[in-house]
Amino acid sequence: MAGEKVVLGLSGGVDSSVAALRLLRAGYEVHALYLDIGLGGGEAARATAESLGLPFAVADVSGELERHVCSRFYEDYLSGRTPIPCARCNPTVKFPALLRHADALGAPFVATGHYARIAPGSDGKPLLLRGMSPNDQSYMLARLPREMLSRVLFPLGDSDKSAIRSEAGVAELEAANRPDSMEICFIPDNDYAAWLDRRGNTPGPGNFVDSDGNVLGTHKGFHHYTIGQRRGLGISSTGRLFVSAIRPRRNEVVLSHGEDLHISRVMCGELNWLAEGSLTQPRHVSVRFRHSRRSDEATLIPLGEGRVEVRCDLSARAPTPGQLAVFYEDDTVLGSGWIL
Repeated sequence: MAGEKVVLGLSGGVDSSVAALRLLRAGYEVHALYLDIGLGGGEAARATAESLGLPFAVADVSGELERHVCSRFYEDYLSGRTPIPCARCNPTVKFPALLRHADALGAPFVATGHYARIAPGSDGKPLLLRGMSPNDQSYMLARLPREMLSRVLFPLGDSDKSAIRSEAGVAELEAANRPDSMEICFIPDNDYAAWLDRRGNTPGPGNFVDSDGNVLGTHKGFHHYTIGQRRGLGISSTGRLFVSAIRPRRNEVVLSHGEDLHISRVMCGELNWLAEGSLTQPRHVSVRFRHSRRSDEATLIPLGEGRVEVRCDLSARAPTPGQLAVFYEDDTVLGSGWIL
């Protein structure tokens, strides 16, 4: 599709920089868009765009980020859940902003530097597939509406990270040696508990308890902890202790030696199907309960009202309320649901 316009989300990092380079080499007319969340930092993106001769624009998405991501992040933690903001941002903030800019320019496509792939399904409609890289990011993209996929390009989907860095080095891109950003974009110091505290009304210290309610010690506020956590508890024991439950109404954090963290049945809601209209019969799948390389074999049981029960072949460790369960068949993303 040489010569067609594409709007690329350009952060200035190595992934989006190489995505720009590949689109240019494929003959696209690339327009760079930096998404400003109100914290600045667009200088690297602008410099990359200038070095590649790309038209460059900035879109202020701070309001959308607050409404769809930050406020929900805050609410989830104060409800005892552990949110995953990138999975919410992609369908509600990032891709809508790219598509708005594309529509304004008359561009049929948008692109990002995600490690994922898109391929046509048997019905001719696009499917979301795992990226070939160990850095596969299909998990974070599983909330995108299927109708968006027909306009999305992922230039890095067939490559791994080492190849991308090497390509950036050969092309003498400034981003070649820039370290990857690992923190949540709106919490650049990575101290999410302090960010929550600054918004106010966070819980104070409470009790660590065992499953029988016996007090084991004092915690800093339940929003500092997540299911399965072992480090940073600040409490001694004859064996390793893990967070096994959070009770926000009582401001209690339940600890155990991990025997209750392995679960074979997980409830999921707010389903988003990407490979079919909905699930009407039980279906065997691979499921990822967090953004990691681990997959668990399971059967999906449709329950109606936008919910499924995930019955794992073998118990899964610490599926966490607020996280995303993504369902796969081979490399294809069938759909996803929020863990309840």
